[in-house]
Amino acid sequence: MVSKKHAELGERSEAQANLAMRFLRAIFNFAATQYEDSRGQSLILENPVRRLSQTRAWYRVERRQTLIKPHELAPWLQAVTNLKNDHTSKHRETIRDYLLLVLFTGLRKEEAARMTWASIDLQAKTLTVIDTKNNLDHTLPLSPFLYYLLQRRKNSAMNEYVFPGAGGTGHIIEQRKQMTRVIQESGGSFTIHDLRRTFITVAESLDIPAYAPKRLVNHKMGNDVTAGYIISDVERLREPMQKITDHLLKYVGINPVAENA
Repeated sequence: MVSKKHAELGERSEAQANLAMRFLRAIFNFAATQYEDSRGQSLILENPVRRLSQTRAWYRVERRQTLIKPHELAPWLQAVTNLKNDHTSKHRETIRDYLLLVLFTGLRKEEAARMTWASIDLQAKTLTVIDTKNNLDHTLPLSPFLYYLLQRRKNSAMNEYVFPGAGGTGHIIEQRKQMTRVIQESGGSFTIHDLRRTFITVAESLDIPAYAPKRLVNHKMGNDVTAGYIISDVERLREPMQKITDHLLKYVGINPVAENA
């Protein structure tokens, strides 16, 4: 049954088929340790998803390497800044600011979408992500570009979330409609994670301390012993963050915050 379902899902998307089976595997692993009979024996004797490994049926999916190239940044950012509210949509500027924040911080999609005002310290000019992928709290300095963007949003905050949902409750869930507008206007396709890859690529191309890019995107240092002795001080990241911001704006040639202030 697992093999059949995996193959069926793979006809639509090999990556999604693998992901679905990883979720199923995790559920069985949890159940195997959680549920026991009266003798203390697990009710789940074997994880059926193991069959995919035994038969070498997992799809080999290459990691995406797409990003927004330097010559694409100007039309992309211009298309993003053109997202303005009108009588047909009162949510465009929320998506605009969300896309800008992801590009200029390298945050993951859900980290940015779930961000609350409690995570933003405008006085200290920092933001903090608590529920991260690697379970490490992540504090970033705010460049003036991001500071004014968030300050503007704070002045018109609707609820506890920095990027509220379209109905004014919860946080943003769907950005596809406005992303399609940006793609059509800029002439280049992109995903939210492409913005993170763009940030990382720019960070690694600049003359900044070697550990700064990893700290900025909250990557684990793995077995790097030296990294373990470096204290992650948000103020030490402020200059690298500013260099990345300046570099991105140099390609663009405009200041979106000033244009939309």
